[in-house]
Amino acid sequence: MEKKQKMHVKVGDTVTVISGFDKNKTGEVIKLYSNNGKIIVKGINFKFKHVKPTRENEVGEIKQIEAPIHHSNVKLNVKKS
Repeated sequence: MEKKQKMHVKVGDTVTVISGFDKNKTGEVIKLYSNNGKIIVKGINFKFKHVKPTRENEVGEIKQIEAPIHHSNVKLNVKKS
């Protein structure tokens, strides 16, 4: 059983990626996985899923999904007032 990690971001926060392939990109936090410390950010870390057709008259497709990244690889954007 994994221990829940305390994260510095919440759903709806705007964050900037500080390391990895999508460095310096910004996006909004969509989902948190507190059991492994990962988050999903809108528009960041796209992966491709190849889906085979399941029925005879269906067509296969390539789906583009957002994969989770570790919360330590993002920083919270502070609103200027």
